[in-house]
Amino acid sequence: MKVTESASHYDNLEKMTVSELLLNINTEDHVVPAAVKTVLPEITRLVENIVPRMEAGGRLIYIGAGTSGRLGILDASECPPTYGVPHEWVIGIIAGGDTAIRKAVENAEDDPEQAWIDIQKYGFNPDDTIIGIAASGTTPYVIGGLRKAKENGLLTGCITCNLGSPLAEVAELPVEVVVGPEFVTGSTRMKSGTAQKLVLNMISTTVMIKLGRVKGNKMVDMQLSNSKLVERGTKMIMEVTGVEEAEAKELLISQGSVRLATEYYYKNKTS
Repeated sequence: MKVTESASHYDNLEKMTVSELLLNINTEDHVVPAAVKTVLPEITRLVENIVPRMEAGGRLIYIGAGTSGRLGILDASECPPTYGVPHEWVIGIIAGGDTAIRKAVENAEDDPEQAWIDIQKYGFNPDDTIIGIAASGTTPYVIGGLRKAKENGLLTGCITCNLGSPLAEVAELPVEVVVGPEFVTGSTRMKSGTAQKLVLNMISTTVMIKLGRVKGNKMVDMQLSNSKLVERGTKMIMEVTGVEEAEAKELLISQGSVRLATEYYYKNKTS
């Protein structure tokens, strides 16, 4: 039996008080980071293989269904504003298409051929990396997509929450984060989803740092899409250059990013 489908350690949930429910959920959530820590070597190998492929022009593509697919889309969609990279660098694909982001699409995850069709809509690059995300590790859409990607010479990885799953068998670089039974039996949007989110954060953040999209500890290429980010960027420039707020903001607005603003400042300061 899949660990993700095994019975909860708790029963009679409907008889618990709100405080008891929240405490027990939180207790279970504490399992997740410890489980992720045990697979750091596997995550390391995956990232170390992704970086040179992206340096060569490859992309990072996530495929998943349901919660797993949504988490992949979330991670991918946050890379451009956070790191100022093109939307094509990291792509999230979900079974059932964009409609499935908000609403379940019946039987979408059961088609083993559709994921490769969906991937090809974005073109083909031999340096691409495909990461299949599936808590159960048995989703046909994800397994089929990874299998075809592997057959076509792409690097394949996966994030799953069961050991020895069909998905992990297909993936060259599997990450298996076993977090145990869910508080609500089979509700993998809970601990499994949290584990997947943590791993995705680690992968994309580390990849972007190694690709030079962070300087020191700052998001120097972030998009200035709202006043909060303009304010954050202004403070970054003030810290790095020592200029007053008004000048820092003017530099940021005129140059378009923290990186370009600081480069412009030092170039003109020394010239």
